Amino acid sequence: MTDQELVELAFTMLERSYVPYSKFPVGAALECADGTVFTGCNIENAAYGSTICAERTALVKAVSEGHRDDFVRIAVVGNSSDYCWPCGACRQMLYEFAPDLTVLVARADHEFVRLPLAVLLPHGFGPKSLEKDG
Repeated sequence: MTDQELVELAFTMLERSYVPYSKFPVGAALECADGTVFTGCNIENAAYGSTICAERTALVKAVSEGHRDDFVRIAVVGNSSDYCWPCGACRQMLYEFAPDLTVLVARADHEFVRLPLAVLLPHGFGPKSLEKDG
């Protein structure tokens, strides 16, 4: 699958978003090394803190299906004129499982940029950060 195809798949998730409060749909498509793709959309809640982002939806679906250490790319898209950057919580959740992940971030016109997750979350804190010496 090309980068553009992964981005387009993420755009198909915008219509599934549940966004009665922000009116800001977001879609995501997370690709595994074996070619499996998990999609996600943002799902808001009246208790705002219970809202889940599209990226985390895709990640949770993937992990719940047995994928944990094979993520290669994620596309994150929105309907705005600016790129739909992952929030800090999503960057941290992605880093937990895939510090070397490639992130494709798109805007409404389907233009996108490609970045390593390490650029979006420099000096990330992950499982290796908890390792103890001797």
